[in-house]
Amino acid sequence: MKIKSTRFGELEVAEEQLINFSNGIPGFPDEKNFAYILHDEESPFSFLQSTTEENLTFLLVDPFAFFKDYEFVLEDEIAKELALTEENLPRVFLIASVKGNLADMTVNMLAPLVINGVNRTGRQVILDKPEYSIRHKLFPDGLPTEAVEGGK
Repeated sequence: MKIKSTRFGELEVAEEQLINFSNGIPGFPDEKNFAYILHDEESPFSFLQSTTEENLTFLLVDPFAFFKDYEFVLEDEIAKELALTEENLPRVFLIASVKGNLADMTVNMLAPLVINGVNRTGRQVILDKPEYSIRHKLFPDGLPTEAVEGGK
């Protein structure tokens, strides 16, 4: 399938990259179909590109690469809706926001994306965890040395 993106240009995406959010994503209720795009195999970053709105791309972050103690209990109703089981655990991502300086990047820890990688369905879950924030700094101590030095 070919899709257009203002970030990536025209993309050929495989069926395995498509994820359906039957409830949309809060703030974007009509956007239900997205393509999951890896940054690269080793990166904790990836993208979620709308298949219909070329201007809508979310930067995703693997929370466990940055926050080892990040955890929450997924409600049974949501696990059932996404057909998640002990054998089919979810993939979890945080939506990141970059406004200006990369060092000031924030992530929404209060509303993770929960995705079933087998049937390619997803949902943004709103947590009841006051210790988490919608604008949590990803790099509270500044950018890692590798990023500042260009990975050298």
